Amino acid sequence: MQMDLSEILVIGVSSRALFDLEKENEIFNKKGIEGYRKYQQKNEDKPLLAGTAFYLVKSLLELNNQANKRIVEVVVMSRNSPETGVRMLNSIRNQGLDITRVALSGGEPLAPFIEAFDIDLFLSKDEADVQAVIDSKVCAAATIYSPPEQFDSKDSRVKIAFDADAVLFSDESEVRYKTEGMDAFHKYESEHENEPLKEGPFANLLIKLSKIQEHIPTRIELSPLRLSIVTARNAPSHMRVIKTLRKWGVYVDEAYFLGGVSKDKVLKAFGAHIFFDDQEKHLINSSKVVPSGKVPYNKDSLMKQIEEKKNI
Repeated sequence: MQMDLSEILVIGVSSRALFDLEKENEIFNKKGIEGYRKYQQKNEDKPLLAGTAFYLVKSLLELNNQANKRIVEVVVMSRNSPETGVRMLNSIRNQGLDITRVALSGGEPLAPFIEAFDIDLFLSKDEADVQAVIDSKVCAAATIYSPPEQFDSKDSRVKIAFDADAVLFSDESEVRYKTEGMDAFHKYESEHENEPLKEGPFANLLIKLSKIQEHIPTRIELSPLRLSIVTARNAPSHMRVIKTLRKWGVYVDEAYFLGGVSKDKVLKAFGAHIFFDDQEKHLINSSKVVPSGKVPYNKDSLMKQIEEKKNI
């Protein structure tokens, strides 16, 4: 019987995002597929260590035990073949992760399979795959950074933090700030605070996260799934964000309008299992204290053009 995933959050996570496979990736790059295959077969009973997305995945799956129905599915997606993927599959079983769906593409890009698995969020360390997913607009996607050295989530709740512009919302406001300056940005946002911001690449994900909260039998303020916005916006541009979320029918537990203050300390205090941002300057520090992912700009966006000019 075909699964109805319309009310289920589906996470697609690459094997390198879920587990620490950096040594294995280095072996593949140096010794090729033959050397990699031999190494994996020799060590297939040796459990893999946790990767950047491990605690997020584990905590999300545990929500199924608290909800009145299954609300989270995880699909592990890997360029391994069935043969070289045995170690990863053993590690999933050893960790007791409730994951039943796996995609082993045997070296082929993973992006074309995202829609086939009805993925809502794709997490990977492969920038090309993530960019392809963002360009296709099929779902939210982020390139995962290396895990922070000291992160050890002991909170039984799931905590997800988002940047605002170019992540939850379109990059329109960010383009205005970059091209016209801060004063013009604040003036426009104040004058249009009752006009909802356009949806960004993570808007549908946030809306779905908010909807699955309805199946957890606690008051929404006490939900084990906590959502936060951590943004460089500040007064007077903050009101448009709050009113947009209200128009979307989304409940966000926490919001931090920082106005240029570094995000990493706030994210550490929040205890995010994952933080999504579009700018490297914020992610460099945040990735040292909480698991973090970069949301690339769509290839056709003005921010992509601005970013490319900056890098020339």
